Amino acid sequence: MANISVIGSGSWGTALAWLLRNNGHQVTLWSFLKEETEMFQRHRENIDKLPGVVLDKEVVFTSSLEESVPGRDMLVLAVPSPAVRSTSRSLRPLIREGQLIVNVAKGIEESTLMTMTDIIEEEIPGAEVAVLSGPSHAEEVGKGLPTTIVAGAHSRRTAEQIQEYFMSPVFRVYTSSDMLGIETGAALKNVIALAAGMADGLGYGDNTKAALITRGIAEIARLGTAMGAHLETFYGLSGIGDLIVTCASVHSRNRKAGWLMGQGCTMKQAMEQVHMVVEGVYSARAGLELARKYQVEVPIIQRVNEILFENKPAAEAVGELMQRVRKDELNKW
Repeated sequence: MANISVIGSGSWGTALAWLLRNNGHQVTLWSFLKEETEMFQRHRENIDKLPGVVLDKEVVFTSSLEESVPGRDMLVLAVPSPAVRSTSRSLRPLIREGQLIVNVAKGIEESTLMTMTDIIEEEIPGAEVAVLSGPSHAEEVGKGLPTTIVAGAHSRRTAEQIQEYFMSPVFRVYTSSDMLGIETGAALKNVIALAAGMADGLGYGDNTKAALITRGIAEIARLGTAMGAHLETFYGLSGIGDLIVTCASVHSRNRKAGWLMGQGCTMKQAMEQVHMVVEGVYSARAGLELARKYQVEVPIIQRVNEILFENKPAAEAVGELMQRVRKDELNKW
């Protein structure tokens, strides 16, 4: 049995705390908000974000990092991507050399174009930082529905340690050395999911959704490989796998936000109605800046940025995508 703290008590942090406790580990769940900790202590569930997933009586709830960090075998960093840097900075004085920290947030920092693990490593030198990602809605993980995901790390030993902690009869974990590919796919699929939601909100059909998914993964793979990631990663769990589930599922907050915008809501109105952090909005600008840096064409990501930040009507953006200059899919003639 390992001693593990989950730092962040949103829907994903709560679901992972449930999973890890069911695997027999000693689990502490940290909340940024004291009132959220009090809610967990009373009800043992996140009533607002993951109702119905009740945590074991042995799970400890706290708002104190000092109570959550020392002596832990693994820290799971489950705060939203915009909070990763500030939370890492708060953790730094408490972290021992070689502490295993597993990031589960999905995003790219707009101001620096850094991945989440890069940020953690910058803020907490000496920590052993890894990533866990893939097609995994909290609502399904918290019900014990079969889920498959990938752990990325700098060493095989670390990846296999994470695999051992998380693996269960309903939660399968693969390992990978391609942390950059895993995190790039995880962040940018949320941008494509916004586009897929917009298409649904506009009343378009399955043909449109399939086009956005397939051309979306082509954009992500082009950009990711230009950055130095492995092509195979984008056709695996954290690439096409995560993109499919995020674009198609009713659980997807990014798809829901896109749907609301397709229905006529502004970005701000959509984010308010979703009630959770819409990671794709934060990653959209970063994705476009990365594409400019590496001189990669990303027409879907570009149009999503125009809709989000330049008030372009979604239907007009779709029309522009459909009427772009003719292309060859393979470029092999």
